[in-house]
Amino acid sequence: MNAIEYTEVDEYSAFLPERFRALVRPPTDAWWTWRSTRVHIARAANPSAAVRVMVIHGAGGHAGALWPGAAVVAAQGAEVLAPDLPLYGRTEVRDPGNVRYRDWVDLLCELIVAEKASDPRPLILFGASMGGLLAYEAATRTGIVDAVVATCLLDTADVAAREAAARWATLGRNAPRTLPVIAKVAGRLRVPIRWLTPMSAMSNNPALARLCASDPLGGGGRIPLGFLADWFTFAHTAPEDYRGPAVTLAHPGADRWTSPELSERFLSRIAGPTNAVRLENCGHFPVEDPGLTQLEATARSVLAAVAPS
Repeated sequence: MNAIEYTEVDEYSAFLPERFRALVRPPTDAWWTWRSTRVHIARAANPSAAVRVMVIHGAGGHAGALWPGAAVVAAQGAEVLAPDLPLYGRTEVRDPGNVRYRDWVDLLCELIVAEKASDPRPLILFGASMGGLLAYEAATRTGIVDAVVATCLLDTADVAAREAAARWATLGRNAPRTLPVIAKVAGRLRVPIRWLTPMSAMSNNPALARLCASDPLGGGGRIPLGFLADWFTFAHTAPEDYRGPAVTLAHPGADRWTSPELSERFLSRIAGPTNAVRLENCGHFPVEDPGLTQLEATARSVLAAVAPS
């Protein structure tokens, strides 16, 4: 029996097409200590799987919210794990006001190293929303990941990307200049993420968007202003300097939050092999068909490409 009742898995699964709902099984729990943080990791263990997939959420997400999609990947024979990054999900943080974006990057890199040290099977990073660039960054920093799949590559060095990320374009445009100043005096102040980002655009389904925005484990939570200042100013690896594995972009084609063109522009600059798929009829949180079936096919293709022959 699971130690945790994943009621949110059922809530989010309800928005999937019926065929996909039938594939969803609740995860089991694991805990990993990183510095003073007790990191919760949702898992679908499969010792006979040839490939493992780490699912990475973004701001406003968490492992339980993404688990319906993760379970679809698990149903294809992969072993799946999904960490809750600090401030989200069930991860326990001693000092939430001091969490910064760079902590997410460092945590992911160290978790990847630990996972590969204990299990040498090929590992794919699957990043959703803001998690896409996290997956990209962790892959190039560690050099031990076998593939990256991202639904979004939102580069905050791009003014248009910053404008899309923020609730008001002016806020995003000026964030690298204004937020660090504010963070010097109020960096520990935690505010609802929906105050600063357009959570209503999380999904084209209003009910799913409301669930995301009100979920206390995700978009209904609070985030330090210092975290946002750090994210808007963080120096990600330039795509021309990328040294990680192949990157597949599976961007929702009907995304009302971050347009596919923003991610595709970043992808086109990546040094090394890339592939791009637009998920038809899908919003930022991809749950609609035919795009979800296209995402399933894309995941299957990447799994096959990295599986030992």
